Amino acid sequence: MTHSAHPAPLRVGNASGFYGDRFSAVREMLSDGPLDVLTGDYLAELTMLILGRDRLRDPAAGYARTFPRQLAECLHLVAERGVRVVTNAGGLNPAGLAEELRRLARREGLGIPVAYVSGDDLLAHPGAAGRESWGEGVLTANAYLGGHGITACLRSGAQLVVTGRVTDAALVSGAAAAHFGWDPGDHDRLAGAVVAGHLLECGAQVTGGNYSDFTAHDVRRPGFPLAEIGADGSAVLTKHPGTGGAVTTGTVTAQLLYETGPARYLGPDVVARLDTVRLAQEGPDRVRVHGVRGEAPPPTLKVGLSRLGGHRGEVVFVLTGLDIPAKAALVRAQLTEALAERPPARADWELVRTDHPDAATEETASALLRLVVRDADPEAVGRRIGAAAVELGLAGYPGFHLTAPPGRPSPYGVFTATAVPQTAVRHTAHLADGTRVAIPPPPHTATPPA
Repeated sequence: MTHSAHPAPLRVGNASGFYGDRFSAVREMLSDGPLDVLTGDYLAELTMLILGRDRLRDPAAGYARTFPRQLAECLHLVAERGVRVVTNAGGLNPAGLAEELRRLARREGLGIPVAYVSGDDLLAHPGAAGRESWGEGVLTANAYLGGHGITACLRSGAQLVVTGRVTDAALVSGAAAAHFGWDPGDHDRLAGAVVAGHLLECGAQVTGGNYSDFTAHDVRRPGFPLAEIGADGSAVLTKHPGTGGAVTTGTVTAQLLYETGPARYLGPDVVARLDTVRLAQEGPDRVRVHGVRGEAPPPTLKVGLSRLGGHRGEVVFVLTGLDIPAKAALVRAQLTEALAERPPARADWELVRTDHPDAATEETASALLRLVVRDADPEAVGRRIGAAAVELGLAGYPGFHLTAPPGRPSPYGVFTATAVPQTAVRHTAHLADGTRVAIPPPPHTATPPA
């Protein structure tokens, strides 16, 4: 990327807040207005479990399969406009996604350079630090990397950059550092870009989606956001003109506080001080974010561990009319007795009072009694539970029926987090020309105060 004494703001957009977000957002963000960089966040904790199960079935899987299809619709637009695309859609297999994108570019006759970042997948390294403490059954183990690998890829000339598990904000801070020439010690600038990245990462959630004051604006189809990031790390949050939703200090504050805890927002590259963030409404759909201070990052990286926790089954009983609590107690007693010989490891009952007094219809006179069972053995939460419930059809409470026939049990996952030293991770940038660049840990770290 080019640099000047007074560089113009870097326009960074977002087209995905999760795996399954609006499919057309990539095309919309590229066609509805100018961008320098387009990012996409696909990796929630649950997504890592889903991708882990995909990889069990097919070692070549493990990445967000929707992303190549989204990009295929508008790859020529990416090439024509010179937009850099940075995404963590690589999931557990960034190399595999990068190769698929190369095939896509060749098929379209485009010479778009593709690079990717690796090192987050600790299962790929049998000697990974702390592995002995993970316990049994770990399906995925991924460190949350920072943005310096992305920076290296972009500085080498890559136009498409794929990562695995990086912090959501790293997609933006890594691109900003590449554009403005920041180094790892530029803590205030990096912190500003991290805050901008955090505001962008959940897509339409910062443009009015999921916002408590949703009646104040037309949020039927909110546009996806973008940030105009300055060389000092400050930013203006906005969206393409004419798109739905709104960008206000209220929507920005709501996203700023989303999934954050103390004032020190810890990241692998920098600690952003959220208590220094200042917001100002500069105009319609334009909020200036400035004043962010940064501190040296911690010496450790967060590691997300996912494992299969067992199998889960569910039955929902419909209770109609009078004596709802007594009917619920009867069902519970009957099921408990029927399963006494081999009860599930865990059974959770919940009575949801959706019924109304003197209701005009059967539906509005009905409550729901939900039974959720969990066990390591799928048989313990499968047909036995369903059969025991159905057998009460003519021998239970008056008006017995279920919302649906009992289904097959499904596996469920458990997510936990641990930490490893930053020095223990093999953060690597795989450049478009095939060169590998080792990304060193931050030169200065500091343990944040408790």
